[in-house]
This record gives sequence, C-alpha cells and structure tokens, in this order.
Amino acid sequence: MSSTSSSDLVCRLDSASGLIDALSSVRWKRNQDALVELSEHGIVLIVEESGCLQAKLYLKREVFASYEYQAEGRPRFAVSLGLLIDCLNLFTVPGLSRAVEIRYPGPDMQLLLESVESSSSDSCIFAEIRTKIPDTISWDYNFQPAGSTPISFTVKSAALKEAVDDLEWPGSSVQITLQPNPPCVSFRAEGHGDLQIDFMYYANTDLLMAFHCDQQIFYRYKYKFLRATTSNIPSSVTKDKRGSKLTFGMGGLLKVQHLVSVTRSSTQPPHVDASGYQLPSRIAYIEFFVKPEADEDPMNDA
Repeated sequence: MSSTSSSDLVCRLDSASGLIDALSSVRWKRNQDALVELSEHGIVLIVEESGCLQAKLYLKREVFASYEYQAEGRPRFAVSLGLLIDCLNLFTVPGLSRAVEIRYPGPDMQLLLESVESSSSDSCIFAEIRTKIPDTISWDYNFQPAGSTPISFTVKSAALKEAVDDLEWPGSSVQITLQPNPPCVSFRAEGHGDLQIDFMYYANTDLLMAFHCDQQIFYRYKYKFLRATTSNIPSSVTKDKRGSKLTFGMGGLLKVQHLVSVTRSSTQPPHVDASGYQLPSRIAYIEFFVKPEADEDPMNDA
C-alpha cells in the first residue's frame, strides 16, 4: 500500500460484518453507484434513484477503531456499491474476526482495503476498488417538518418490514395515514385486492413505540420506493428489537431512519475505556427520503 502520508483517509474496523450490514441496508438494486464523501467527522455514503428516493448512511469517526484524516476540504468519489460489498465479504470468515484497513486514495485514486492480521498470521487479503468522479450532484431534499409539531412515529423495525412486505400483494401504491384520535398509523394498498395494516398506539406501545401527531394526514407512496427502505434491514436490527422512526415533512416527504450496529465480533472482548467502563455499541445511522406520489391533496399541509 501507499504510505499513510499520501492518503486523505486511513481508518480501521475490527470486523467488516457490521459495515456490510449497513451498506446492504441502502442497496435496493443489483447495479447501484454510491457517492462517498469523506470528512474529519466521518464518512457519508449516498445512494439515490430518479429524484424520488435517496438513502444516506452516516459512519461517524467513532464507529472506527482508528480514523486518521488529513485531507483539505471534503474529498468525494463514486463507487459501485455492489462491488464494495462483495470485496468486504472477502474479509469475513465464519468463526474468525479479521480487522480491515480502509485507505483512500490509492496511486490511481482507488479505494484500498487490506486485512490487518495478527503477528502469528502468514496470510493477508488485499483489494483495490476503482472509483469514479461523480457525474451528478446528490439532490438536497431539504427536509422540513410539516407544521409546528413534527409528525412522526417509531415502530419496531421487524414489524415495519413485515408490514411493508405484506403490502406487496395488492400490487399498488401504499397510502400511509396518521390520525391523532385514537392514535393510529394505517398502511393501505388497493389493487388486485385490498389490504390495510393498522398500528394502534395505546393497544400495543411495545410495537408502536412512539407517536406524535396533532392532525390527520395521509400520503401515497410508490410501493417499490417504500419497500426499498425496509427490504434489507439486517437481522441484527430485528433481533435487537430496535425501532425505526418515520417522519413526515412538507409536501409529504417521508424520512425513514434506522440504526445498525457496527461492532466488534462477539468472539472478541468489547471495547473498554481507561476507567473500565464498557463503551456502547458503535452505531451507523441510516436515513431514507421518499417522495410521495404527485397527486396528493394539498390540504395535508394546511
């Protein structure tokens, strides 16, 4: 590899598995390019489609075991998301945790990956990924809450994924309705058949974990875009019984937020600081922005 002094960024993860989970969460097609932006605060990865759907993955510098940044400004490059995931999978072996070093740029502006082996190991894995100059500027969705009180709800991620999966059957767009009295969230699809799924706040606060709504609203979203927000939620999120937050902005712009752990392998001891306190799991933050279908009632934003 090139020397550290010539690199904008050199960072290390104790295991690639959590990063693979986070990257897979924002992949909804086989062939997708991701825009990557580096800064002293961490890495932001953006994937979008046709001005209607955007996903952002935030990897704060605290996610990494080490993070050395010495670029001026914020370098940006594009990379094949599928290729990046495939290369990271080379560093995962069942029963064996292999740390990985990530470096940018290489001699020809590549993204470089290398395993960080113990002194007793006689093997090393190395990968070079060709990057591209971004040919477009990612769209700024400028998300603003609808009304003085943000309208949002938090639901168990597993329940949200199951509901969206079930809504594929009618074969149509999906209407999401929130009403304050009684507090309820409804997902409804009408097509080959009708299907409605209700989450009642007071009936099951373990499932619908939070609810904030002071007026009835309803918006319709294309099913394929709504499904992209949940289709690849990793099993670690559902097993941990984490919640996903959905917030409605001006014009019905929908923001869906997930949290994905990027942690050390369970076969290794957890991170502990100098005082002996066990540090919390490192978390990757994921946001999806989904535009509603165009023929919505403007009274929603009154």
